[in-house]
Amino acid sequence: MESSKTRRARIAIVEDHLLQRKRTEQLLNDTGEFEIVFSAVSAPEFVEWVQTAPRSVRPHLLVLDLMVDREPSVDVAVVESLLQAGLKIVVLSALASPPLVRSIVRAGVNGIVGKRDAEEDILDAIRAVLRGEEWITTELAAVIAGDPNRPKLSIQEERALILYASGLTIAEVSTAMNIGWETTRQYLDRVKSKYTAAGVPVRTKVDLGRVAVADGYIDPADSPRAMDAPAS
Repeated sequence: MESSKTRRARIAIVEDHLLQRKRTEQLLNDTGEFEIVFSAVSAPEFVEWVQTAPRSVRPHLLVLDLMVDREPSVDVAVVESLLQAGLKIVVLSALASPPLVRSIVRAGVNGIVGKRDAEEDILDAIRAVLRGEEWITTELAAVIAGDPNRPKLSIQEERALILYASGLTIAEVSTAMNIGWETTRQYLDRVKSKYTAAGVPVRTKVDLGRVAVADGYIDPADSPRAMDAPAS
């Protein structure tokens, strides 16, 4: 049996990019400090596994990719429930959606690593969070903080904006979010209303694309040219 001095921290990994996931596994294994007990593509897979896993193999910490704009994306409520159950979480994110990351931080996640950070940063973040500390770089904190004066969107409003401004139709957004067409339309109408109330008139799909890029919800490269039709 391992002594308390040699016992390794058990780590789970959720990352849908195969090369990133395998490299993270290798990085952690090479230290000799960690034991990978689970590694898979999505948060739902992890939740299903951890609910029946023996206590002896349940992880101390989860390395979690938020998978913004990919399916299945991470639900903030799921993150909150995992944290409440005592699991520590380090988010590994490309920061494609700072508002979503802010919501994850508010849920109680104490470690955020950008995918452009050094590999040693991943290890430092995991070690810090396992010790009960917070870990985030000054640069990442500034990105996450964003503009405090811009309209505050709910997670669902933000998600609808990102998908719609990226070029999907309302029907396609509805399918991606697993909600009805009318509900999707309501989310987008709320986004328009919030921006208009903040002094930024938003009426069309072009307007939604413009504010999505300006406020960092999507990368300019992901904003399609063919966005000149009114929302429908």
